[in-house]
Amino acid sequence: MTRLVRAAFGCALFAALVGLTSFTDRVASAQEKKKAGVKTKIKVSVPKEDAKLLIENQKTDTPGKEREFVTPELEAGKTYEYSFVVKWDPNNYTKMTRPKTVKFTAGEDLVVDMTKDEGKDEAVIRFVPTPDDIVDEMIKLGKVTKTDIAFEPGCGDARILIAAVKAGAKKAVGIDLDPERITEAKAGVKAAKLEEKFDLRQGDALKVKDYSDASVLFLYMGEEFNLLLRPYILKEMKVGSRIVSHRFKIGDWKPDETKKITGTDGEEYLIHLWTVTEEAKKKYGSEK
Repeated sequence: MTRLVRAAFGCALFAALVGLTSFTDRVASAQEKKKAGVKTKIKVSVPKEDAKLLIENQKTDTPGKEREFVTPELEAGKTYEYSFVVKWDPNNYTKMTRPKTVKFTAGEDLVVDMTKDEGKDEAVIRFVPTPDDIVDEMIKLGKVTKTDIAFEPGCGDARILIAAVKAGAKKAVGIDLDPERITEAKAGVKAAKLEEKFDLRQGDALKVKDYSDASVLFLYMGEEFNLLLRPYILKEMKVGSRIVSHRFKIGDWKPDETKKITGTDGEEYLIHLWTVTEEAKKKYGSEK
């Protein structure tokens, strides 16, 4: 009798263990499916309808200012990090690039706003030379003297800086992203026999964060670039320094003077002058 009871108990225990194992396997299988089976809906806002959008370095073809995507299957609850890059042309001479990296939890909807500059924008400007007679007017408007150090981000062939030095500036600093422009600038400076007064740098003018030596700064780079540059120059430039821009303004910072000039080519040109003040430095110098 005892043996029969033990045998029956042993069979029941074995059946229970088998059932428990089967249930555990089903739970584990469901959990694995859950981990591998979730997707995240992504909604991206971009600056222009025809902007190019890359997600994780992959091109996307969806048009419009609001774009929706769905990720591949991800592990539920796990944190992922995606990179987004939007590229657009605000006009026919400017190319903008804006990167953004976002962390999100798999399975949860994600909204990515690419319409605002977060201090990482890059701008490439097509070189268009300023006519020599307009250059002369810019030098006059900036009241260049022998005590000045002239800067020009996006200096191109350096014709404005060469004119500034000829007008008396003791030093000129030019920065340009395009190595061909720097080569042209060096050739022009050499032809003018002004090498000892020039510092020409090939690189991104937005990454030159020290404009503290600039007493007069010249611009012809587009309003988008001017806005990106504004916090840096107003943080670094000293009170009383001047900024002269051909055509383009600097956001909502009102110029002290604007001149309309009819060039020798018959075209009309605008040039603007700003003087750096404490008020402007406080208002715009800490934007980023």
